[in-house]
Amino acid sequence: MCSSDLPDFQLTDQTGAQFSSAALKGKVWVADFIFTNCPGPCPMMSSKMNQIQKGLAGNDNARLVSFTIDPARDTPQVLAEYSKHFEAEQGRWFFLTGSVDALNDLSKNAFHFGDIDGKNFEHSIRLALIDRSSQIRGFYVSSDKDVIPTVVADARRLLEERP
Repeated sequence: MCSSDLPDFQLTDQTGAQFSSAALKGKVWVADFIFTNCPGPCPMMSSKMNQIQKGLAGNDNARLVSFTIDPARDTPQVLAEYSKHFEAEQGRWFFLTGSVDALNDLSKNAFHFGDIDGKNFEHSIRLALIDRSSQIRGFYVSSDKDVIPTVVADARRLLEERP
């Protein structure tokens, strides 16, 4: 596992509420970058995030976060509908939007997933696992056949670590 500190961020969640990274402090979370009208890998990634959510069910310190790469179209209302389609548990799996600049900074500089410019919708299909101290502890290719049990097992290991 790798280790890289994530910066604090302020975005908007699928309910339209302000979402601060402070809400993730002390939590173990899995992150991905998607967009709701993606014809390719995003539905598969969101389906896998749903399965990870199920694998971590019952643990109050586990979260999932999906950042949009298309903030112009992925409004909170659109993200809310998308989240329902993938059975996102309210308060556990967050779909976040914000300015292109803020999302690009996170994708490019924090997660090292590449640029978000609001025009080119090519993006990483990796998932990131973040520990209770906001450090990235692992990257996973979402198309790997064992990604779900691997991410769930690694997240459970982190959840067992002392905060």
